Amino acid sequence: MSDKPLVSVVTPVYNGAAYLRECIESVLRQTYSNWEYIIVNNCSTDGSQEIAEEYAKKDSRIRVHNNDVFLAIIANHNKAFRLISPGSKYVKQVSADDWLFPECIERMVDLGEANPSVGIIGSYQLRGDRVMWQGFEYPASVFSGRQICRRILLGGDKTFGFGSPTSILYRADLVRNSEEFFPNASPHADTSACFKNLQNSSFGFVYQVLSYDRIHTATETSRSKDLNRYSSAYLNDLILYGPSYLDKQEFARLLNKNVQGYHRFLAVNYLAGSRDKDFWNYHKARLRELGYPFTLPAFLKATGLAFLEAVTHPGWTSRKVWERFERAPSRLEKERRFVDPEKPSENMRDSHLSAPPQNAQ
Repeated sequence: MSDKPLVSVVTPVYNGAAYLRECIESVLRQTYSNWEYIIVNNCSTDGSQEIAEEYAKKDSRIRVHNNDVFLAIIANHNKAFRLISPGSKYVKQVSADDWLFPECIERMVDLGEANPSVGIIGSYQLRGDRVMWQGFEYPASVFSGRQICRRILLGGDKTFGFGSPTSILYRADLVRNSEEFFPNASPHADTSACFKNLQNSSFGFVYQVLSYDRIHTATETSRSKDLNRYSSAYLNDLILYGPSYLDKQEFARLLNKNVQGYHRFLAVNYLAGSRDKDFWNYHKARLRELGYPFTLPAFLKATGLAFLEAVTHPGWTSRKVWERFERAPSRLEKERRFVDPEKPSENMRDSHLSAPPQNAQ
């Protein structure tokens, strides 16, 4: 029996056959050997199940769970977390299209074992040719949860953050504390889990590139950029967890800034004119869920600010908006009279995403 703690590695997968072998092989190449590997196949139709079961037959540390019914992406992740062994001390997720460098688990466990207060551990990550999650102050490797969460909520540095699911190690006790470790259905629920759990634990960081994050058009990251799901995810985390990390004045200022910024972003997209029904249905529903619906007064105020910005700061989006009004100078009044922000699928079907939201991580 190994004297090193057991690590549960989990990979939720749906139709990931193109990259799943590379992912599994990276776990097999780990210098740390006391792990179990749980692959949760979410009703794949592309051979993912066969690939996973092929490796499970060769290595008893690998087991495959095949869902009886298809689960939403976050529900499938939470299913994987619930399948970890009672004796595991750490949980390492690796997405089916990502992979780990050989020392990943060993280096992260070493930091966790040396620092019992640390509940979540991050590291550098390679994304294409970029090294992600920079901004930590070497040689410090342990940071209070309040310190790290305040910095992320206050924003400003887009390269700084907790990391992606593949770049993070969790202490298993945190994962077991709730039935749904990822606490909401957003594709960015891993960030929410960090905000939630760092209220009572510290954050550790390993100054080494330990994982590879593959970006392609089928990933949730690409979908998030396309729809701009970052704005609603950040606003949700700010509402739920901001009061734990910010003083009242900071929280009120950031809340007002981000609600107004979200509304202005939607107004700019409406004025620029190329977004589809899915875009507007998504944002209308999210704002309503968060308690800040895009009402007619909010739309008119945001439209005025967006138009003023187009005149005074002619960037790419502003030029696009301005050109539209040059072509149809009477359109603004028509849109102000007839637009119904409560029905964007009908009135806002031709809008365009121009830039990432403020403070998005």
